[in-house]
Amino acid sequence: MNTHDKDLRDLRLMAARLRRNILLMVPPGKVGHLGGSSSVADITAALYFHHMKVFPDPRDPRRDRCVFSKGHAVLAQYAALGELGYFDKAEFARVKTLKGVLQGHPDMDYTPGIEAVTGSLGQGLSICLGMALGLRLDGSPARVYCVLGDGELAEGQVWEAVMAAGAFGVDNLCAIIDQNGLQATDSCEAILPNPDQATKWAAFGWHTLEIDGHDLHQVVEALETARATRGRPTVIVANTVKGKGFPFAEGRVAFHNAALNEEQYQQALAAVEQMMQEAAQ
Repeated sequence: MNTHDKDLRDLRLMAARLRRNILLMVPPGKVGHLGGSSSVADITAALYFHHMKVFPDPRDPRRDRCVFSKGHAVLAQYAALGELGYFDKAEFARVKTLKGVLQGHPDMDYTPGIEAVTGSLGQGLSICLGMALGLRLDGSPARVYCVLGDGELAEGQVWEAVMAAGAFGVDNLCAIIDQNGLQATDSCEAILPNPDQATKWAAFGWHTLEIDGHDLHQVVEALETARATRGRPTVIVANTVKGKGFPFAEGRVAFHNAALNEEQYQQALAAVEQMMQEAAQ
């Protein structure tokens, strides 16, 4: 096995571990955003455990920044931050409680490693643009990554940030669209059709890439291409499946934000164990 294959195997194993951590946060009867967190789990694994510069101190100024503009999917980010040791994994059981450091949406005052307060959709890319411009002014080589949902792209503020980032040539900024086709109550197509994101972003001066967001080879290659791109920001349109990894939830809007029953939870645990076994081979 060559180094590249080993890296991909390790990332697949980490993506499975992140999904297991997500399940620890939403035990039977506890409502949580399983669908959108699991659709972005592979991308999260690639970001935090292969691509981004991360350090033991989550506030190290040399770090790359990652903001989940689709803040409801923060369980995937918590799963990664816990693996990095930024808080005790016992906190997974206290998600969305007053005594816990992991709130239902990202809160930078509560959670080490969270860069911004998000969850009111449409604001994250503007925040990331400000971060990227500030880092550029400081002469820092650090990069900024913004994870957006495809339903979120109906928000007008997103497009103001898209226009500004393209105009300013902010090449230390990378947006990643978790394009799973579903939002809270229905498909994106049924609620507000917004097709062909790559063409739209390219029209604003962005370098555009479209990938399978569950193929870690494609994810890693796209992130490396983004880092090498000069003179303009990059958007990665990642085609994903909501609920990925949990067969009963895949492609089902009902699991955008729902509680699992005991049978579903056991099925999900079994699916994660199978993923981990396959990744380890």
